[in-house]
Amino acid sequence: MEKKFETNAVRTQLERTQYLEHSTPMYLTSSFVFEDAEDMRASFAEEKERNIYSRYSNPNSSEFIRKVCQMEGAEDGFAFASGMAAVFSTLAALLDSGDHILSARSIFGSTHSLFNNFFPKWNITHSYFKIDELDSIESLITPKTKVVYAETPTNPGVDVLDLEALGKIAKKHNLIMIIDNCFASPYLQQPIKFGADLVIHSGTKLMDGQGRVLAGITVGSKNLVERVYRFSRITGPALSPFNAWVLSKSLETLALRVDRHCENALKLAEFLEGNEKVNWVRYPFLKSHPKYEIAKKQMKAGGCVVAFEVKGGLEAGQKFFDSIKLLSLSANLGDSRSIVTHPASTTHSKLSVDERAQTGITDGMVRVSVGLEHVDDIIADVKQALG
Repeated sequence: MEKKFETNAVRTQLERTQYLEHSTPMYLTSSFVFEDAEDMRASFAEEKERNIYSRYSNPNSSEFIRKVCQMEGAEDGFAFASGMAAVFSTLAALLDSGDHILSARSIFGSTHSLFNNFFPKWNITHSYFKIDELDSIESLITPKTKVVYAETPTNPGVDVLDLEALGKIAKKHNLIMIIDNCFASPYLQQPIKFGADLVIHSGTKLMDGQGRVLAGITVGSKNLVERVYRFSRITGPALSPFNAWVLSKSLETLALRVDRHCENALKLAEFLEGNEKVNWVRYPFLKSHPKYEIAKKQMKAGGCVVAFEVKGGLEAGQKFFDSIKLLSLSANLGDSRSIVTHPASTTHSKLSVDERAQTGITDGMVRVSVGLEHVDDIIADVKQALG
């Protein structure tokens, strides 16, 4: 019998040891021992599947990967020490000197920096497309284009990309489609259903959900993940066993937590939409969102992030942040505690003013990661800060 998402999240675990534990133990070991010389030789020759060294694999990492693969409908995966380790290692494993990346312009600031400041050193180039202008993508594809990369909903503007349309373009031109699914989590959205070959997450966000550990993961096609694994086995960005154990346990409550995040976020977005101190509000499941119908097609709910612009520009925005009392001023998201961030001066501060403008980041933009507090208290704090 095929099990539901929530059941797999709770019940997927490694085989029990001789102690018959109900919860998977932590395997805090750097290496594993062998029965004899032949066992060691065969293991390193990969004639048998077993743990050798925790940089390669570990029971805790394997359980975490298995759960995410089930959630995303993926064949295989590899877990990383952070979300950006997953982004860099995945692309570095698949790209060669001279290759070209076709990327959405609305992506995380550190990913922008990777494309603009580091990949050019290895003669890897990129072109940007606007997510609401998919018709123009094909004109940007060159004979060297190998990867099409995007995130949806976007960070920090909470825009939505049509995954099905992008998937058709990627398939037509034989491109590897990689989607950062961090803002949605696999509970709300499974990009592989719409044509993605690989899906990347920062496990630091909704997967952990409590601001405790750093993590990243890439899942998808077994053939592509094999290349990512070979690169990462040598370069060493692997997730620690302890963090993998924390994340595997956190996934057991992912659906429960994300339901509450989304419920609170929608109520906050509706409040902000009617507030005279706010210029505009972006949340995928607001009917006023320009991509509302697409969001409804590919997402179960709108996620935990609400973006809006305070009237009065930078000065008004600074007053808003200085007036916040309950919510945390931090750069994280997907935490049980609500967080407010000023993208222009934090997560996307390394971008030029023009680059920020092209991705819709204004000086007055505020990003709220809506947490699990009572929604009345969240709204009350935002209301008094606006006042």
